Amino acid sequence: MTHTLHRVGNRENLQGDYVFLCMPSKDINHVGSGPKLRKFLELCLKNNCVTLGDCRKGNEFHQLSRENMLDNIEDRAVVTATFKDKQAVVAMIEDLKKEDLGLSIVISGLVDEVGECCSKTGLKMHTVEHSMGRWGKTEKLPPQEILEITTMCGHSMISVNFISEMIDEVKKGKMTAEAAAAELFKPCMCGIFNTDRAAKLIAEIAGK
Repeated sequence: MTHTLHRVGNRENLQGDYVFLCMPSKDINHVGSGPKLRKFLELCLKNNCVTLGDCRKGNEFHQLSRENMLDNIEDRAVVTATFKDKQAVVAMIEDLKKEDLGLSIVISGLVDEVGECCSKTGLKMHTVEHSMGRWGKTEKLPPQEILEITTMCGHSMISVNFISEMIDEVKKGKMTAEAAAAELFKPCMCGIFNTDRAAKLIAEIAGK
């Protein structure tokens, strides 16, 4: 199970949203895993990731800079990164294959797209998980266009009201869609909020 699984969207905008999650196994190989986790993040930066996160200490905003995050990785950390295109995902998988870190890697995205990326590197997906969607009183949920943004934070730290406020600021011309996405990223503790996709969604909603 992963908190990166339940993103909402259409095929077109989900094609620009991939999440990598890397973690050691507690009491199996977590001791001394810090340098390996750092290497994972270095590879993410090399391959032009959109955002970075550390589920123990917070995303790159909480840690003031990407450099500070890399310098303070601890054993048992769970680290993440988002990407915006398949070419970068393929390159990232190729680098991970070469490094052979011995850590668990989860990639979230459209299953056929992720499968294609793995196939290009000569790998097969070990396990595939699917979100079953939302059940119950779905009429109480916010509109689809808002869900597409808020579900990019797997811990639901980005509120609907905050998203609406940022969209209004963009509509009024007080803020760019990119700046609004950067603000929305801040509460996402683990850093799986894809600011590139968010900016595109906000701009579309705001008519910019």
